[in-house]
Amino acid sequence: MVKKGLLATVVAKEGKEKDVEQFLASAVDLAKKEEKTIHWFAFKIDERTFGIFDTFNTEEGREAHLSGEIASQLMANAKELLNAEPNIQKIDILAAK
Repeated sequence: MVKKGLLATVVAKEGKEKDVEQFLASAVDLAKKEEKTIHWFAFKIDERTFGIFDTFNTEEGREAHLSGEIASQLMANAKELLNAEPNIQKIDILAAK
């Protein structure tokens, strides 16, 4: 069972909504290369708010993802695309189906 997760939300700068949406949609290809990332979802909450939810079997997998290519690319473009730093929360999975 997956035991660890991440829930990240970001708010796009006005006029950058499509850029953030396209970045997140394309990041799935990078997530597929991460052996320790079990599940990876990018989603849209409202016109300017987006999120990523992913799961891992171990803390090692979660940390590998946090220091991986998706996070690196997101942070490299954060000042141009986002209103503020991403809100990244480490979570523990209590139950899963």
